[in-house]
Amino acid sequence: MSAETALREPPLSRSRDRLPGRSPWVAMYHSVDDCPDDPYNVTVTPDRLRQQLHWLRARGLRGVSVAELLDARSCGAGRGLVALTFDDGYGDFLENALPLLRHYECSATVFVLPGRIGGENGWDAEGPRKPLLSAQGIRTAAAAGIEIGSHGLMHVDLTRVDEEQRRAELRHSKMRIEELIGHEVHGFCYPYGSIDAPTVEAVRGAGYRYGCAISPGPLTSVYALPRVYVGQRDTPWRLELKRRVHRVRRRAWHLAEDAR
Repeated sequence: MSAETALREPPLSRSRDRLPGRSPWVAMYHSVDDCPDDPYNVTVTPDRLRQQLHWLRARGLRGVSVAELLDARSCGAGRGLVALTFDDGYGDFLENALPLLRHYECSATVFVLPGRIGGENGWDAEGPRKPLLSAQGIRTAAAAGIEIGSHGLMHVDLTRVDEEQRRAELRHSKMRIEELIGHEVHGFCYPYGSIDAPTVEAVRGAGYRYGCAISPGPLTSVYALPRVYVGQRDTPWRLELKRRVHRVRRRAWHLAEDAR
């Protein structure tokens, strides 16, 4: 199959990978901290996260891990569930996010980088250096009921590396996290949100159950789940707007797919 054909009719279009109905609402967070220096807009303050979680619960919604949401949807029981994801595995998750999640009876998925455990966000050219979770921090989060997923080994754009490095990033990161937490890793999150058909297929081949992207377009599937960015500016009314827009956009996309 040529590269052109792969992009037009990616293997992940298999019916078992399609998402039934509308795409689930998956919120994308990163760091939770009182940090005024935030050039990439990846940080929300604990107070803002508190407001956002309160908004969820006040509307009868509950934040869960991606795996829990997908399992519930497969049984027709996903109504009222919203997946919460935290990319990069920042160390501030334990101190600032986890207590709030517990308070509001929510869970989440944290995507970590086993090649940078206990390190920092060296892939960000500008902005402050932020510490990442240590091995013990990852185990603590997992023991608290937080799903741990892979973000690759080193935060590399997998669409820009050769097949061997891509395979290593996917398989070795999964294996190292599983050794660390003692159970299987189901989810992968694409660094930078960058995807193409070969990369999505590689995620499937590496043994993951799902993959989180940002706006995967025609590649949307259980291996390329769209997510809604949530940041410091997202007050409750903005979240309500995003929720409504997501419903319309994702439903329209699936109708267009079904018409092909």
